[in-house]
Amino acid sequence: MKSTPKNRKLQKTALGKIENDFNLSTSDLRGVMRDFRLEMERGLAGGKSSLKMIPTYVDSPTGRERGEFVALDLGGTNFRILEISLEGGGRSGKPRIMKFVLKKHHVTGAGSELFDFIAECMRKFLRKYGAAGRRLDLGFTFSFPVKQTAVDSGELVCWTKDFSARGVVGHDVVALLGEAFGRKGVDLVNISALVNDTVGTLVAKAYEDAYCDVGVILGTGTNACYRESLSRVKKWRGSFSKGAGMIINTEWGNFNRLKLNKYDRYLDKHSENRGFQILEKTVSGMYLGELARLAIADLAGAGSVFAVHGAGIFTEAAGAARLFKSEYMSEILEDRSRGLRITGRVLDALGARGSTESDRRVVRIVCEMVRRRAARISAAALAAVVLKMDGRLARRHTIAIDGSVFEKMPGFEADMRLALAELLGPRASRIR
Repeated sequence: MKSTPKNRKLQKTALGKIENDFNLSTSDLRGVMRDFRLEMERGLAGGKSSLKMIPTYVDSPTGRERGEFVALDLGGTNFRILEISLEGGGRSGKPRIMKFVLKKHHVTGAGSELFDFIAECMRKFLRKYGAAGRRLDLGFTFSFPVKQTAVDSGELVCWTKDFSARGVVGHDVVALLGEAFGRKGVDLVNISALVNDTVGTLVAKAYEDAYCDVGVILGTGTNACYRESLSRVKKWRGSFSKGAGMIINTEWGNFNRLKLNKYDRYLDKHSENRGFQILEKTVSGMYLGELARLAIADLAGAGSVFAVHGAGIFTEAAGAARLFKSEYMSEILEDRSRGLRITGRVLDALGARGSTESDRRVVRIVCEMVRRRAARISAAALAAVVLKMDGRLARRHTIAIDGSVFEKMPGFEADMRLALAELLGPRASRIR
């Protein structure tokens, strides 16, 4: 069925309302920057703040470090173990990597079961690469909010990203992993450092690029860290020398001073962590697809899309399943086929069968709106972090960014760059 002028007018009106919901003006973004900076200052002073501003006990590398190391990267249901050789001069050898997948019972059952499985995977890795019997230092990348008490210890504050393993919150995750190593016979591996994934991202890039002073994750979840002068960390109680610095884990996913629309509020209300991780719920891969789905469901309910055909998952209630995944958004945003046939196949698979080309274009536009807002919020938060370090942007800054949203969602990086230029003018060119 072809769309009529009347249908197109209804669609345009309905889309205009949704665009207004997801629009953030330059003034709005400057407000985000201002509020983010205030929350950073409060967090650094130990005051009440949605930003935890956690000291990591780690500073940026010099690039001269040498040696062989093992790394364990746990941030979601997929995790990696790797061995790498640092050669100095910012150079490193090719890493040896194994990837593993956690099952649901690992992430929602007893914490001992989770850490025992990780330890068993470590045993397999050491056996495969002939590392067993050699004494090795391990860096443990643990991508959840941790109250760090030393470079090699920290208590889990709360789980995120659908993890809920019992007996871990409030406990030292390094000690729990060490106990599991003991149970599984993993000897001669010393857990020498506990870091957040953002810290790992920053440090990995800074080893080869001395200008790198910010690490950002924009994937299933989101977070950022940056290098701060210890003299500005008012809650720091340890001693430090003049000019000393430390990487600060902002835990920016919990930033809560954002203008929310009805879709944000509905999603938050039906989430497992209601009232928390507000910024994460507007920019990360775990939630972007659901925001788009809720907006499309509004259009379907009003008869603006899928008026004749079934609307599939776009009529489902919100819930933990998050049926319209962000990966589908990426497929739709990447679609350059005639009549958006690829988008049609995605919609068919989701139960919205027989969509018209007009339906598919509307779905694509909604995905663009959700993506653009996410990128603009991310850019505003990033600008606030950089200006906290260098208020006049007098020097160069390299931002190390990792994550599927930044890397794989078409248009996300470009939207971020445009927003940075909008906020910082020509000085934005100093941010790489």
